[in-house]
Amino acid sequence: MSGLDGMDAAPGPDGSPVAGWVIELGDVRDPACEELLRAYYVEVSDRYHRLHEGRDSTPEEIETGYPQMRSDDLAPPTGEFLVARRSDDPTVLGGCVGLRRLRDASGARVAELRRLYVRPDLRGAGLGTSLLLCAEEVARVWGVGAMRLDTRLDLVEARSLYLAQGWVEVPAFSHEPYAEAWYAKRLD
Repeated sequence: MSGLDGMDAAPGPDGSPVAGWVIELGDVRDPACEELLRAYYVEVSDRYHRLHEGRDSTPEEIETGYPQMRSDDLAPPTGEFLVARRSDDPTVLGGCVGLRRLRDASGARVAELRRLYVRPDLRGAGLGTSLLLCAEEVARVWGVGAMRLDTRLDLVEARSLYLAQGWVEVPAFSHEPYAEAWYAKRLD
């Protein structure tokens, strides 16, 4: 979580450092962060089209859909954006995660997890877990008691990660067009 608490490497699934990577606050409007978010969008769009139509997204679908994926709320004062950056080359971003400050139906403050992504060639090294744990820590700093997220059923790797980190499936709390599963975690 270097950049957040001074550690030299991001924490891995077992809490030990993931060598070579630092998790830090990023600027969602930075071109490198926008490129990472675009890679995220292309992957989730392609997965959706493969599952439902047996094909990848068309360039037109990407060019039309990506600008509609709102991310400006993942910046202060409404949110934060975290990136996994190579410790020996700060121009290389390996993954990201966003957080939004919200209130739930009861009016309680919650943090909503958005856009958790690790580049495919870096998966399995613990970066997804590191990003998730750092996002949870940011939410604790905000003083919220719970986090939540919505996702799709075909994003099985992410859903497995959430369950492994103590998230539980909950009833639907949003009406996002692609949301099929909802998770929450208490931050006690």
